[in-house]
Amino acid sequence: MLPSGSKNASMPAAESGQGDPAPFLADASSPPPRATTTAPYVVLHGHFYQPPREDPWLSRIERQPSAAPFHDWNERILAECYRPNAFARILDEQGRVVRIVNNYEFLSFNFGPTLLSWLEEHDVEVYQRILTADRLSAERLEGYGNAIAQVYNHVILPLANERDKYTQIRWGIADFQHRFGRFPEGMWLAETAIDAATVKALVDCGIRFVILAPSQAQRIRPLGQTEWIDVSQGQIDPSRPYRCFTPDRGGYLDVFFFDGPISRDLGFGDIAYSTQALAERLQLAIRPGREVQLVNCATDGETFGHHKRGTERTLAYAFCEEFPRRGWQVGNYAHFLSHHPPTWEVQLKPVTAWSCAHGVGRWSRDCGCGAVPGWHQRWRQPLREALNWLRDQLAEIYETEAKAYLRDPWLARDRYIEVILDRERCEAFLQEHQSHRLTAEDRVQVLRLLEMQRYSQLMFTSCGWFFEELARPEGVQILRYAARAIELAAAATKVDLEEEFLLRLSKAPSNLELYKDGRGVYQALVRPRRVSPQRLVAQHAMLSLVNGMPRAPGYMLEPVDQERLAIGGSTLLVGRVKLSFPTTSEEHDLIYALLHLGGWDFQCGVKPFTGRRSYEQLKATLLSGSRSRIQLVLTLQELLGPETFDLNALIEEDRQQMLRWLTQDTLERLAQLYRQTYLENYGVLMAFRADGLPIPEELLAAAQITLNQRLLSSLRAMEIEEGKRDHLLELRAIAREAEQLGCQLRREEAARVLDRLLQRGMWHLAHDFEPESFGEQLHNLEEWLKLADDLRLPINLDRLQELYLLGLERQRELQLHLAEGSASGPTHLREEGQEIPGETLRRLFQLGQRLRVNVNAWLRHLQPHQ
Repeated sequence: MLPSGSKNASMPAAESGQGDPAPFLADASSPPPRATTTAPYVVLHGHFYQPPREDPWLSRIERQPSAAPFHDWNERILAECYRPNAFARILDEQGRVVRIVNNYEFLSFNFGPTLLSWLEEHDVEVYQRILTADRLSAERLEGYGNAIAQVYNHVILPLANERDKYTQIRWGIADFQHRFGRFPEGMWLAETAIDAATVKALVDCGIRFVILAPSQAQRIRPLGQTEWIDVSQGQIDPSRPYRCFTPDRGGYLDVFFFDGPISRDLGFGDIAYSTQALAERLQLAIRPGREVQLVNCATDGETFGHHKRGTERTLAYAFCEEFPRRGWQVGNYAHFLSHHPPTWEVQLKPVTAWSCAHGVGRWSRDCGCGAVPGWHQRWRQPLREALNWLRDQLAEIYETEAKAYLRDPWLARDRYIEVILDRERCEAFLQEHQSHRLTAEDRVQVLRLLEMQRYSQLMFTSCGWFFEELARPEGVQILRYAARAIELAAAATKVDLEEEFLLRLSKAPSNLELYKDGRGVYQALVRPRRVSPQRLVAQHAMLSLVNGMPRAPGYMLEPVDQERLAIGGSTLLVGRVKLSFPTTSEEHDLIYALLHLGGWDFQCGVKPFTGRRSYEQLKATLLSGSRSRIQLVLTLQELLGPETFDLNALIEEDRQQMLRWLTQDTLERLAQLYRQTYLENYGVLMAFRADGLPIPEELLAAAQITLNQRLLSSLRAMEIEEGKRDHLLELRAIAREAEQLGCQLRREEAARVLDRLLQRGMWHLAHDFEPESFGEQLHNLEEWLKLADDLRLPINLDRLQELYLLGLERQRELQLHLAEGSASGPTHLREEGQEIPGETLRRLFQLGQRLRVNVNAWLRHLQPHQ
């Protein structure tokens, strides 16, 4: 990753346009201009990447408090960068939305495959706009799309062995093809790290070009010439591509070197905050008189919106207004290369990367990169060596074991990406690669071995070395992947590699005395977070007292039986579940007994199901109700084993949910007391207020708690029964009461409820147009927005603006077809087939103004007679 700076600024990111702007088009850009490479040709490349953060046992991301108010850093950066670039605003001088642009249609970009997998699951709308952007850019640029591939999970390829190099490249290509439906021309290398062996692997795999930093070039010469020109100080000309031959000169890879000064200014300077500043900076790189004018720069994609807030608007205005005004062509590397193949050859430095001045030392030794005062990175080399040792052990186990089931184990590993991308492909994959018909047990064994190899790749994700300390979340994450690989190896072969691995980790000194070394980090932060089948069942038993287990893609849990017995203030659960793991086809049939003694005191035992008779006997013994609580605990341990699980068995996020449930009764009793206190003392409170006296804290607390409960209760009721006027009246009464008493309402929580209601209403307005109910839908939205103003709720307008503009576009299409008398338009238009009354249309525009949308251009489109 390139550190792009972390400056947060609230200054406007783009200048406004002049005159009436073009309206927003929901699913397409303006008609594509004719592709050309004779005008100044600008390529801005964004490297979009987040390290994989999923728990290797549960396949879900745990809550990350440092990302608050979001659940985790993926969600936060999605909200600050990935989504804003998919829906980038062009604003007018009053800050109103003129147009929404999909920046990915104009940016050259790569997305990390593991990040795209997460996006596909968590925000399919943004995910689809990324894919659509590649298709639209290809239509604009003679078939060459903006997207390029990336090595699968950001492994530093020069530090990988040969087999892993090829797997990383092949998995990256396969992932790209799966998503974008074409073979990638180019590939982004993690940290742009490259050496001669990496060049050969890329060429062998069919990759045509890469993007590197100017500091990675050693010398250049015109193709066919013998005299070299030294460019080792970063002085290579970035305005042309270069050809890099493999060591045997039997193949070649084309290389673009991004403009270093401009890229640094984007990442660390202020030019990203102003379209004018960005354009003027790029203008300096255009050389008068040159027939071909390529200006290209690259930086972390997260620069635009996450590191530098609001700068996605800079890009949107630059791409759609400023660059076209200057006559510049916005394109991508593949399109430029198709017109201008290299005429120069380059020889690269032996081993380099863009974020380390010492080759690839940042991921292998204490080179000083990423250091903080007083701390060392002496842990880097022992960590690398320990993981290399583990990789080799796992490779030996894999090859030895897998050849009993697979025709070619290493070919199967390279093709296993097909199953990672689509678990429904598993059966076809096994049939294709098996050496003989596999039994159910054989399938489990093969899938364990393949998953072991998947985690042996993930444990080399570069972020584990990038920062100052092994105990950071990134270092802990790669150790968790290593732990999962070790566990799978033990399950497949009974060979336990953990102790030897820990011995090697103990040579990696931590900067934190708490952990001392890598072994301490592993024992404190990795081992306790392992999730066994027994622990999962204990979690299920405890959480079944609340709402059951949260969904997690890493496993499937099917309750078979459960009985409950109340014993005084205690609860006893006895049950049976079937637990399965889709990735390995493992299945477990387990029984449990949970004793909740009240408060935080849980005792849960778990053991394998051995037959219905013994299970029924166990149930009868425990549920007889003839024992004291102490006797029940002893009996539970006797029947299910001495190892029991308590509340600490829960994943932290689930434990917090349980704690909220455990305190719910107490909070409800307190709420009733506060409510009663407030009602009984309402007149006293108002008297204090009328006389200008400070209200006693105890009474004020009772008022605030009561009013906030009423606020949320009324909002949730309105969410269920949208449009009922009595809820609006109640909410306004609450607001007046709170203002009179000087109470602070919990506005953020209330805003989330109203946000959901507004978005649902706006979605219906945009997607589900019914002339009969249109006026009522519009009225509800007007009332809800007015309520947000009255309550001073911080409503997020972004999604509302997007849906509103989509609705306007649909209305424009409808009126065009009605005006033409067309009977052949889109089905939804023929079915709607009715104009909006003039007064309703006026209110629709007023709604847009309240949403901070510039509706001037739409007045002509939807009111052509005025």
